[in-house]
This record gives sequence, structure tokens and C-alpha cells, in this order.
Amino acid sequence: MTGTSPALPLIIGHRGSSAVAPENTLAAFSRSIIDGADGFEFDVRLARDGVPVVIHDATLNRTGLRSGAVAELASAELHTIEVGSSFNQRFPTLAKPEFAKETVPTLRDVFDLVHGSAQILYLEMKGDEAQAHPLAAAVVELIQDYGNVDRIIVESFDLGAISEVKRLAPGIRTAALFEPRPGHPASLFRKMRTVDLALAAGANQIALHRTLAPRRVVDKARLAHLPVVVWTVDNPIWIARALSMGVTALITNDPGTMIRERSRLLAV
Repeated sequence: MTGTSPALPLIIGHRGSSAVAPENTLAAFSRSIIDGADGFEFDVRLARDGVPVVIHDATLNRTGLRSGAVAELASAELHTIEVGSSFNQRFPTLAKPEFAKETVPTLRDVFDLVHGSAQILYLEMKGDEAQAHPLAAAVVELIQDYGNVDRIIVESFDLGAISEVKRLAPGIRTAALFEPRPGHPASLFRKMRTVDLALAAGANQIALHRTLAPRRVVDKARLAHLPVVVWTVDNPIWIARALSMGVTALITNDPGTMIRERSRLLAV
């Protein structure tokens, strides 16, 4: 980013630059920075020892190519488990030998990576209902230790977890996440209702799946002074759409391509 404030819409890497590197790894986050993204989004769960670690799934089956629940393993063990070879196997034309060295990072590892940078971090809390409050407490503690509260937005589909973060630390920004129900197209009423639910949870932003973000919903959120984030969008047409609607941020698997399109449109 250059200047005192970044261009809008912000371009945020989804689990880093996950189109070209293994998701939720330091490699993907580093590539997102190289690609010029304004920041990146990532997923956080609790390891068995209560340490926040960065991984999307509840198990290691998909990215770690082995069995085991994240919540049943200590953070030190997770830090030795390789999670990059799955990417190399799925995308052989993008494979790199160094990806096979990527392991499950801790939240502190991510904070250390971006220390001194201007990266904006969207931290999504994952886990079951029993983990919601312990995870919120652990995340809040680390954010406060880290110090750059203004550059971190904590998000969750669990609106109770969002409220808990605000209770523990009112100064930490939060985003309420919403996704469509599989097989049940959302009515306009339900889409509009997401804004009310986000406000009731005390969220500072609303993060909507692209199918839940028509102009009327975005307009309602903006009138309520609730910045709108749209995920996950890889089609560059979304840059023009976001500019026309006043969307604050786009979360994308391919920030490099989206950054180039934003630069092209803003230069016109």
C-alpha cells in the first residue's frame, strides 16, 4: 500500500494468495504481500493446548493428508505437520518444492510475519460452540499483545462470538460473516436481515458471500454506517461492481489479478 490510506475496494487475499500457494500458510501470506494485496484473510482455531493456530478445517484430512482433529493436537505438534503437499498434488503446474515445507502456523507466527507492515488482517474464528469463548479470549489476548488493533478485524459466522470479542475488548474491530444456505436461495428479506443481525451483534463491518450482496443490501448497510466486505470473488468484474456500490473490501483467492484490475480502473 502507498499513501496515507489504501484505495477502495481493499483487495484481501483469501487464506492468502491461495490460488497460487497453499492456503493458510506463511507462503500464501507472503505471496499475498508480494502480489500487492492490502491484506489477507485467514482462519484460526484452538489447538489442544489452547494456542490459536491457523487452519480452516477441523481436521487435517484435506490439507495435511493425514487423519487427526486439530483440537486434539498440541500447537507444537501441529507446527511440525506439513500442509503444502496437498496443494502441489492438486495443482501440479503451480507446485513448488518449498511448499512441502509449509506447516500449520500459529497466530503469533502470522503476527510476526506482518510486524512493521501495513497489512490489514481479517481473522476468522473457527470452532464449535464450546470453543467460541475460549478462542475469543485467546485471540483478544494476542491482538492486545501485538498492539496494532486498528489493522485487525475479527470475523465469525457465530455472532455470539463476535459479541464476546466486543465484550472483552470494545476497541477491536469485528465483522459479522454471512453465507447462503446450501440448496436454499436467500430471499431479499433474508439478505436485508443480515444487516440487522450484524448491528445487533455489535459488529463494525458486515462480510457477505457474493450471492448475498445485491445493491439494496449494500445500500442498507452503508446507511447504517456498516462497511461491506464481499467474499470470495475472483472475477475481476467485481472491481467495477464494488466501486459502483461502495463496497469496502473484496476477499479473493487471486489478489494479484484483482489488484491489476483495480489499478487499471482507477487509472482511467
